[in-house]
Amino acid sequence: MSAINPVSGAAGAQWAVGAPVSPPRRAGGGFANALNQFVDQVDGEQQASAKAVEDLLTGKTQDVLPAVSVVAKADMSFKLLIGVRNKMIEAYKQTINMQV
Repeated sequence: MSAINPVSGAAGAQWAVGAPVSPPRRAGGGFANALNQFVDQVDGEQQASAKAVEDLLTGKTQDVLPAVSVVAKADMSFKLLIGVRNKMIEAYKQTINMQV
């Protein structure tokens, strides 16, 4: 009988029977990280929108076009966030209603 050769890249790895197996880590952080980044981005755009409106109302700026542009961008981002939320809720409900 010949000896079993180790799998390349696994040399020195500690393997224990019954040890918990953790899922592999991804460099990007996965879906939760992407969702958190998107929520933070939408929040930043909402704050920029509020600041642009405040500057327009207090007279710090006279040009309406940039303020309208920032408000429209924040509105579209928020609508997209609500759409993603609704799709996630729908997917959750479908998963809950699945037959086992």
